[in-house]
Amino acid sequence: MADLKLSNVAKVYGGTVEVLKDINLDIQTGELIVFVGPSGCGKSTLLRMIAGLEKISDGTLEIDGTVVNDVPPSQRGIAMVFQSYALYPHMTVRDNMAFALKLAGKTKAEIQESVDRAANALQLGEYLDRLPKALSGGQRQRVAIGRAIVRDPKVYLFDEPLSNLDAALRVATRIEIAQLKEAMPDSTMIYVTHDQVEAMTLASRIVVLANKGIAQVGTPLDLYERPENEFVAQFIGSPQMNLLAGEIAETGPQTLVHMPEGNGLLRVDIPTQEGDKGLKVNVGIRPEDMIATDGDDYAFEGVVDFKEALGEVTLIYFAKSAPEHDSVIAKLLGIHAGIRGKTLKMTANPDKIHLFANGQSLLYR
Repeated sequence: MADLKLSNVAKVYGGTVEVLKDINLDIQTGELIVFVGPSGCGKSTLLRMIAGLEKISDGTLEIDGTVVNDVPPSQRGIAMVFQSYALYPHMTVRDNMAFALKLAGKTKAEIQESVDRAANALQLGEYLDRLPKALSGGQRQRVAIGRAIVRDPKVYLFDEPLSNLDAALRVATRIEIAQLKEAMPDSTMIYVTHDQVEAMTLASRIVVLANKGIAQVGTPLDLYERPENEFVAQFIGSPQMNLLAGEIAETGPQTLVHMPEGNGLLRVDIPTQEGDKGLKVNVGIRPEDMIATDGDDYAFEGVVDFKEALGEVTLIYFAKSAPEHDSVIAKLLGIHAGIRGKTLKMTANPDKIHLFANGQSLLYR
């Protein structure tokens, strides 16, 4: 398939509205790269720039070492699957999948072989003679994916392909895409989504976009366990990471942080230097890592204001200590009846705590 390289890529509308800047990214053959970020961060725009549907304002895009900034979309060796299925309603599944090959002048034998191969990979063989109206939403999306597969492109682009499906179909189709990628290990895929579950389960690497650029690139677990900044820390994971004010009291291989809420010192498995003593930090703890304690070395103490009992876990929301502060959330295993209104002390294991100063993780200094 293909390697992609984006160097200092930027997108500006009307000469003044800057949407993306300084995008530098190397994508290797066989990777499934997922673009995520808040609404309006430019993830779909970046995908469309790779496809050639949006002009690159600055920088270069290379596919297999060739700059393709001015190459038409049809000649880039790229196939795109959109949020909308965009199937021809009067054509059968077979004809929808074969249409691009017919336009390319392929022989009937070549077309049949390509369509049959894609249909088998997507479990669409028994639906080839049906019209789109006789298919479910998930089956229609698979036809749209099959239409891309038959072209045997260098790169597959997916623009939020599951967002029109209901919850059950999203799960089923997500699994099918993962299985399809396993069956095509050399294919290069770029996938845009706002769904964290899709990103975490599908991606070889995730690209988090924010503030017109890239906030962090890494494997799903890298971003979850070792976020480089507060934005990524709170964007990856649901509910989002809690950030609590603290001050470094003792430095060394293991750091001791004084929390205003407690009398003791919170131990954190992040090394700090002597000059960090007294540094104001934000202590990051994911809701699922919070545990109740009776000791003095706790990170937070509060009254349970609200709870959501989900069966396997219970989400508890603590009353805000001040209107400008975010709510603190803990995710506890099991069912916790009668917990509302109780005052709890919460902490976390030293290896599950993050430290941020000026928005950046102390791990990456």
